Amino acid sequence: MKSFEENIAKLEELSEKIRNPQIGIEDALSVFEEGIKLSKMLEKELEKIEGKVQILMNSPLDEINENQTSSKKEKKTKDLAVENQNEQKDDENELDESALELDLFEQMNAPTQGLRQNA
Repeated sequence: MKSFEENIAKLEELSEKIRNPQIGIEDALSVFEEGIKLSKMLEKELEKIEGKVQILMNSPLDEINENQTSSKKEKKTKDLAVENQNEQKDDENELDESALELDLFEQMNAPTQGLRQNA
């Protein structure tokens, strides 16, 4: 999985690409779709980071500094693993839905493409 910074750089790259006046409509749509997916993933990651910051800001200093018992660490590790699995499933479902939408869009526009070429 790419880091947050790498994903931001990729989103900036896509933004520049879509601004190119020479880009075709199909390529622009593809770049736009990729950018939307990436922005949603970044938004989720940012929400997680904000949640962690809020927890740290609201925790007493001694609680942050004290060592946790191994059972607490194990529970947190398991909770994070389950959370990550659920987020990966959500991301996969979003990608599947987006691919299906794109397939439907292409199928709807396929008959008109032949007409345009013949004109």
